Amino acid sequence: MDRRNDSLVLIAGGAGFIGSHLADALLAEGCRVLCIDNFQTGRYANIRHLEREPGFDAIDADVIDPLPARLTRSGCVISQIYNLACAASPPHYQANPEHTLLTNVLGTRHLLQLAELHKARFLLASTSEVYGDPEIHPQRESYWGNVNPTGPRACYDEGKRAAETLTFDFQRGGRVDVRVARIFNTYGPRMRADDGRVVSNVVTQALAGDDITIYGSGDQTRSFCYIDDLVQGLIRLMEYEHAYRGAVNLGNPTEMKVRELAERVMELTGTHSNIIFRPLPVDDPRRRRPDISIARKILDWAPRVPLETGLRQTIAYFTAAARAAAELSIQRQPRHRRKADTPRVAAQ
Repeated sequence: MDRRNDSLVLIAGGAGFIGSHLADALLAEGCRVLCIDNFQTGRYANIRHLEREPGFDAIDADVIDPLPARLTRSGCVISQIYNLACAASPPHYQANPEHTLLTNVLGTRHLLQLAELHKARFLLASTSEVYGDPEIHPQRESYWGNVNPTGPRACYDEGKRAAETLTFDFQRGGRVDVRVARIFNTYGPRMRADDGRVVSNVVTQALAGDDITIYGSGDQTRSFCYIDDLVQGLIRLMEYEHAYRGAVNLGNPTEMKVRELAERVMELTGTHSNIIFRPLPVDDPRRRRPDISIARKILDWAPRVPLETGLRQTIAYFTAAARAAAELSIQRQPRHRRKADTPRVAAQ
């Protein structure tokens, strides 16, 4: 894509974990970036370092509502729209399931209509959750999935499936040039400590010296992709110009047990934490590993960052965040009064 024009790249969910890293990468390539986020799970801290960037702007808005008028004005020319707007971890998306579903359906529709208005290219950040608790392993894009449509995860799983349907319907109607990325487990700096995902949980508990919680036996598997690799995959997919128009898996094809991940983090942090086991959540997938043959073929993309390297970066981020939080807490504590500061009380 031509980076020298005066058009904008819009990132819905741009203050989130993935969205903020995507903004960094696009700005580094010379793009102008407009972030829209309702800051429900995204954080201003993720984009604070961009506030003085002349090519960056942010809007506090929710995509389930009519989009801000400034996005439809004639002076605003949007060339690409990345739709990353949705809480992505079970504790967050289950906290308000109606909003989660509407974000995926109404929000995606609003953004597709905006893309149609601007003749912008549109990329939907979908998810490996569309495969549910898969009966085919590894998961390839042709697999239709095994999703519980009435379970507690359905607001997200079925919401993303509906978002894919809308996106491909706009494509089939010749209305919008679209891309769909099915994102597998991603980790790295700027993850929220309270997001309930396995990497953030294990790292924060290990650093605090707390018991490390593993749900189920720990034999369930995941495939962990470092954030920098994922962002490059998203950008390559957005810029892909050729015939393939189906969904594309983006994730790390190296599979490991959750228990093994915890043990690796314990080694890297030097913690003396114990591992404790809790019941597996409802509909939690037993195995997860992407088949990335299509991404390799059409995008020449595959993850490059080794797990240990990525974990070290993630541990360093959470260590710095914990230190900053502790320092801020100390600064906010009231000063102890010295005797000379104690007000005198008149004798009664």
